[in-house]
Amino acid sequence: MQEKILVVDDDKTIADLVEIHLVSEGYGVLKANNAKDGLELFYAENPKLLILDIMMPDMTGMEMCEIVRRTSNVPIIMLSAKSTDLDKIVGLQNGADDYVTKPFNPLELMARVKSQLRRYTEFNIQEKVEEKHEIRLSDLYIDLDNHRVIVYEKEVKLTPIEFKVLVLLASHPGKVFSTDEIFEQVWNEKMYEANNTVMVHIRRLREKIELNPRNAKLIKTVWGVGYKIEE
Repeated sequence: MQEKILVVDDDKTIADLVEIHLVSEGYGVLKANNAKDGLELFYAENPKLLILDIMMPDMTGMEMCEIVRRTSNVPIIMLSAKSTDLDKIVGLQNGADDYVTKPFNPLELMARVKSQLRRYTEFNIQEKVEEKHEIRLSDLYIDLDNHRVIVYEKEVKLTPIEFKVLVLLASHPGKVFSTDEIFEQVWNEKMYEANNTVMVHIRRLREKIELNPRNAKLIKTVWGVGYKIEE
């Protein structure tokens, strides 16, 4: 069965270009030229990945991303003509998993699509094993088989990337991971230059699992080194 990908962009030329390359890679494509129609397709068709343009009339891609994140952890790639770090940070904070700047190389976009789908699949396949895999640390419980996180007796919803970051830290309580180490182990890519991707995801994680994100008790910052979860 073809994996369906939803492309939402008010620029028909770009939407058609993305569709051509997705189809050539064997994906099924759903298209909408505004966020409202995009949401209707999302709820009706259950696509495996979303590619959203940020600047659209009526409702922006950012706003659509926030709405989708209320009910789904499906991977979301944002497209934008803006390339500043602040714009990327805002996109990631709103729940996006990746950010591509226009004009873009279609081959790079396809590589990012495959990467996001691979990560999403890894976290949603339930292995048929007798022993249940879990992590228990004080007020934090992680069910690895069912991708569930319970913190302070309340279940929270995480994106696949957020879940992987949390599992990495919680699997090694007390160990400090640098931002480079987190990026390379979670994204499976070498970090060649400084960026804020890890910092943004840590911030989003804290907003979801900490009682007071500004005074984090679970994910600790080790200044000048990285991050850790206490034993």
